Order: sequence, then structure tokens, then C-alpha cells
Amino acid sequence: MTILDKITSDKHKEVALKKSIIPRTQLEQSVLFEKQTISLSNALAKSKSGIIAEHKRRSPSKATINNALRVQDVAKGYEKAGVCGMSVLTDTTYFGGSLDDLLIARASCNLPLLRKEFIIDEYQLLEAKAYGADVILLIAAILTRNEIKQFSELAKSLNLDVLLEVHNQEELHKSIMPSIDMLGVNNRNLKTFQVSIETSKELSNLIPNDFIKVSESGISHVETIKELQQYGYQGFLIGENFMKSNNPGESATKFINSII
Repeated sequence: MTILDKITSDKHKEVALKKSIIPRTQLEQSVLFEKQTISLSNALAKSKSGIIAEHKRRSPSKATINNALRVQDVAKGYEKAGVCGMSVLTDTTYFGGSLDDLLIARASCNLPLLRKEFIIDEYQLLEAKAYGADVILLIAAILTRNEIKQFSELAKSLNLDVLLEVHNQEELHKSIMPSIDMLGVNNRNLKTFQVSIETSKELSNLIPNDFIKVSESGISHVETIKELQQYGYQGFLIGENFMKSNNPGESATKFINSII
């Protein structure tokens, strides 16, 4: 069993438990459920840097990254730095995040917020909306084509942007549909956790130009971004690079200034 299989198996149990405690109707009555969303894909299309900066305490591949920072400080710092959007990890077991992190980020900034989660059920989209997300992540490796269609169409009905993540050609082919806004190529193999930027380069020509191309994982140098921009990438999800510093906002500011 790979780490991805284990995460997905645990996620099914977690979501089943949540559904038994908090009904869908309660999520739909949340104050934030009616809030107008902010489009990440629009922000990326207009940006010169395309940075999506992440709040991430730990990960299965790196253990603890940074537990000392407050979400509100990170969110405000990223907004001041001029990032296009903020990704918030909401998985507790493997990444140390929570839906409360998303809620706090929403109260602290006006950036498009991506709920970074292993989505396996429609219920999680309602949670994302109720806790202030503007964007959801769908991971092709753990979903069927029908599930991708079902979840992305529900997301669009909720005015949520959809970032669909792929790792190879097979996943990409099953994922191309009109209800997707952004196609993300994860340079980290979720089965081995090895990282290679070549993955983004190899898949770039196979992604239709209707989609904003996003490169994810393993990006820590400005040169890498400039190189990937040549391949048509407009978005860059940076997880650990800013979070391993004492001041992620300041780190992001320096990074963005080097690009533009």
C-alpha cells in the first residue's frame, strides 16, 4: 500500500464520520456559504509571477516544516507579498492542517483560497464552500473520470474554481473536461515522493490552451519558474520553500520581486 492509498483509505473513514456528525444542510446554512468567491484562475491569467503560496505545517515526506507560525500572520504576509492565491492544507492526520486554518485564513486576507485536500466525496466541496474556500483541488490519481466530472460540475455550481492535479499522461487524458479551470502538474510522485521538474515539461504540450497550467511541488528557485514559463505555465504552487522560513510573507516578497 502506497502512502497515497493509505491517505485515501483514512480519508474515506474521516469523511464518513464527519457526515454522521454535521449534516449537509448545516454546511449550506453557514454564513460563508453565500459569500462571493474570488477566482484564482483569473488572478493567475493576469499575473507576472503566478505564485500560489501554501500554508503547510508538515508532510509525510518532510515531517515537520514549521509548527510555530500563526495562520493569520502567514495569510497577511502572503497577501502583502502580492501572491496570486493561498493554498491551505486542511488534512489533519498527515499534514497537521484543519478546516479552522481555512476559516482563519479567510478572515485574515482577501486572496483566493485553495482548499488543499484529498477530495473523495461531494461533502468535502460543501465543507470547502462553508469554510471560505474559493478553489478546490481534485487529484486525478485517486478519482475516476466520472468522479472528476461529478465533483468539478458541483464545484462550478457553487462558484468554486477547480484545480485538477495530474502526475502523468494517463491521468491527464481522463481529466480534460470543460468544468476544470486549471490543470496542475505535480512534480512529486505521490507514490514514491520523488520530485522532478521534468514532469511539468513533458506534460506541458499535452495540456490544451483552454486551461491555466500550474506546476506544483519542488519549486524553490526563481530560475525554475522562468524556465517553466517558457513551457506555458502561468501558476506555481510553492509549499515548503516559504514555510520553512521564520517569515513566509517576507520570503515570498523577495521571491516575487526576483521574478518580476
